[in-house]
Amino acid sequence: MQISSSLFSSYSLRDVTFPNRIVVAPMQMYRARQDGKLTDWHFQHYAKWASGGFGTIMTEALMVDPVGRNTYGDLGIWDDAHIEPLRRLADYLHEQGRVAAAQLHHAGPKASRQRPWEGLGPLGEAEAARGERGWQPVSSVSARTIDGWNLPRELSQDEIKGLVRKYGQAARRVHQAGFDVLDIHAAHGYLLHSFLSPIANTRDDAYGGDIHGRMRFLLEVVEAVRSEWPAGKPLFVRISCVDRRKDIDTEQDGWVIEDSIVLARELAARGVDLIDCSSGGIRAENSGMDYVKKRQPVRKGHQVPYAEAIRSQTGIPTMAVGAIIDGPQAERIIASGQADLVAIGRQALRDPHWALNAAHSLGVDPDWSLWPPSYGWWLALREKIGVVD
Repeated sequence: MQISSSLFSSYSLRDVTFPNRIVVAPMQMYRARQDGKLTDWHFQHYAKWASGGFGTIMTEALMVDPVGRNTYGDLGIWDDAHIEPLRRLADYLHEQGRVAAAQLHHAGPKASRQRPWEGLGPLGEAEAARGERGWQPVSSVSARTIDGWNLPRELSQDEIKGLVRKYGQAARRVHQAGFDVLDIHAAHGYLLHSFLSPIANTRDDAYGGDIHGRMRFLLEVVEAVRSEWPAGKPLFVRISCVDRRKDIDTEQDGWVIEDSIVLARELAARGVDLIDCSSGGIRAENSGMDYVKKRQPVRKGHQVPYAEAIRSQTGIPTMAVGAIIDGPQAERIIASGQADLVAIGRQALRDPHWALNAAHSLGVDPDWSLWPPSYGWWLALREKIGVVD
């Protein structure tokens, strides 16, 4: 008997209908060529999730400026040459009945790094010897995000205006590539978050000071993106809903959930349709890969309460992310009204058919009919005949 499910119900924003509530989260793979173009490796990487039942597949972050790359392996959207490879992917996702989503990004103070498996520290002599020379990152102020990393340069107001235009141009390219949904990354200590957080942003000009000054850059980016992004296509913004740390010198709290509620309302007023709710990422005392290795274990769904708080207090749709492990957990999040969408990251890497397995385990697809026929026929047969020791 087939069972109804909130997780597998459709959902609409503007002119886009999501076939279910499950989104592949943006995850950096560091496998691009130095020119930032999407390759065949990326194509197969995303294509498998289209056959795996995910309603929406979001690319990893696309860099709006080469200076904003985390590593030399990041995908780009700073040049028109990036459009065609991305269009090939979007076309395929549409052929499979999926929503094609992309994320815009600038790493800011966390730029010019090694790939994670190489150490995640600043680019050095070994990388330069193979043609990957380091460069100076940029940020809200000239202060290191993590001990031992590059010292960024403070952006001037003219440079900020230039980056706002680059975000707008990037949005135009993503539209030309045929994507349906766009997400702006403003979390995790990267450039836009470095302006939002009072821990990171100590500017005393129009882009610093109180929350309104610190929000200014992001709000200008959203306005530029929305002007180039068609009215019928949804726009998301990923934020760190809380910094989860205090300022090292003053012991004052950083960005808190109340700030995120203020920001969410301002974003919605400028045409943002959904808040992509994450947390953390602003400064750490450890260096290189240590800051990742020394993090504490996380609880299942540890960031879901942020999505719930923003949704309940503002009425703005949200997406829950982080340690969403299985179908029953995701079903509860949607059914209870904690969020409108769920983003699956590492579990999607571990199980490319996570969504289809969730549908089967929840009783939504008891006869394997949602699977590609070439798969479902065999799986249904095996279940019918059984397996014995």
